[in-house]
Amino acid sequence: MNERTGLSTTSTDRIELMQTFVRIVEAGSLSAAAAQLGATQPTVSRRLQALERSLGVRLLQRSTRHMKLTEDGERCFERAKELLAGWEAFEADLRGVGTAAEGTLRVVAPHAFGQQQLVVPLADYLQRNPGVSVEWLLHDMQPDFISQAIDCAIQVGEVDDAGLVAVKLWDVPRIVVASPALLEGRPPPTHASELADLPWLALRTYYRTEITLTHAHSGELSRIAIRPRMSTDSLYALRSAALLGLGACIASTWVVADDIAQGRLVQLTPQWCASPLPAWLLYPYARFYPAKLRRFADTLRRAPPTGASNAVVPDAADGPPLH
Repeated sequence: MNERTGLSTTSTDRIELMQTFVRIVEAGSLSAAAAQLGATQPTVSRRLQALERSLGVRLLQRSTRHMKLTEDGERCFERAKELLAGWEAFEADLRGVGTAAEGTLRVVAPHAFGQQQLVVPLADYLQRNPGVSVEWLLHDMQPDFISQAIDCAIQVGEVDDAGLVAVKLWDVPRIVVASPALLEGRPPPTHASELADLPWLALRTYYRTEITLTHAHSGELSRIAIRPRMSTDSLYALRSAALLGLGACIASTWVVADDIAQGRLVQLTPQWCASPLPAWLLYPYARFYPAKLRRFADTLRRAPPTGASNAVVPDAADGPPLH
């Protein structure tokens, strides 16, 4: 029954109730949801109870201090977000404003790349879409899109999750570098195989005990076993260690370009390069994608950040189109 009129709950009422339920879960409490919705806590509580009565299930377990989704509540939360996103896209298409971007976009990006290289396209996106705000979350682990309410993630390297749409954005070139101090008293290496004689630093995300380099002209492959003096999962730590002369390393070109130009680092065996790393935009499969996500994908594909090269791919390659 409708809490105001006493009549049966309509489809429109249920959508409003589900919107309230999703806001409660995302806000973490009824009082926080009420503040965000501009309503009172009793009103939000009545809406939750009305949805539970309508569905015939208990969605939340509540105490004075804690709130937890029931098993039915977890299923309802996931399905409700999908339904609401689809409904919003349906309304937008009917109103002819399907390209209007609004709301908050939650994005996960690699720490180093997202901190330095991706802020420019992010700024371009925000300037072109004044109705959108962005939560820019920087870490190198693939997120749990559902539990963390993530809209999309940018990942550098190979993707092994078949449950996600993966759109290739760019290629990130990599080169071998070292401090000039590391080469003092050594003849500069001319062939990739000679790099094995140097002390090494490893970027654990992409290489640990072996590197593979390709000759730019002949295509010859050279696999070199290395015993790293230091291993790290941070691109910035790798660069700092290389600047201190602790070892040679393979680094993304963009992160060491200024150091090479200023003579702080030198590129070794420039005819031999590591394979570039692919950069992907990842997001969950859905029937409809909001304009805020479609426009963000368009912004990233339109122009690669400094140090990355465009990937020649069709719109939303390797996955369903963003519409």
